[in-house]
Amino acid sequence: MTLLREDGTATYHLASVADDADFGITRVYRGNDHRPNEDLHRRLHEALGTTPPEYVHHGLILGEDGKKLSKRADGATVASLRELGFPAGAVRAYLDELGVPRHDVHYDLARLRRLAIDAIGAMPDDDLAAAADASPEVVPALRGARDLAEAREIARTLLTTPPPERSEHPETLVRFHELRERAPETLDQAEAKEILRELKAVGGNLKALRRALTGADRGSELWTVLVALPRDEALRRADAASS
Repeated sequence: MTLLREDGTATYHLASVADDADFGITRVYRGNDHRPNEDLHRRLHEALGTTPPEYVHHGLILGEDGKKLSKRADGATVASLRELGFPAGAVRAYLDELGVPRHDVHYDLARLRRLAIDAIGAMPDDDLAAAADASPEVVPALRGARDLAEAREIARTLLTTPPPERSEHPETLVRFHELRERAPETLDQAEAKEILRELKAVGGNLKALRRALTGADRGSELWTVLVALPRDEALRRADAASS
């Protein structure tokens, strides 16, 4: 076993043992791929007259190819997870689930995505608004987002006036105008749902209303859109699609 290179520099084995002794390390956590090194490192400590630390070996996190997870893989680094929009709470929850695995485990990005939905749902309003660059009124519409990148896109969509498009159900939008005009300037969940209930009761097409307000056929629950949009803006969008 080589401990010193020809240029006099120490190899990993001697350098790590010397560092552990120098810094008074009492416990070392490392992957199972280092388990074969334990005996050598203990012998080196014995030769140096130092006390070896307690060695704890854990399973490795493997990529889809079954090999040690590459730093270049999606979500393999904190920076990558941040760029993908994973909230910190989801990452912490995933690490808590992993614990210190005794055996190798495959990196489960799908599980992380499910945890991200829960984490976003649990974020305080102010924190979620800040993370999505949105106003507090938009927050209810963001709760179903799968990640913060999607939350930011939802917020952007709500704040962007959809392109003009003539609705095939103008009667729905006219009735919506009447209901929204007489409702409070700022709606809460109950008030928004009441408007939708009354609109549906008279045969209103809620899909047409969503398209008029957001320019999309799918998205966050419609009541959250009503809460997010100021009254004048909601009326303006509905009127533009009904005229």
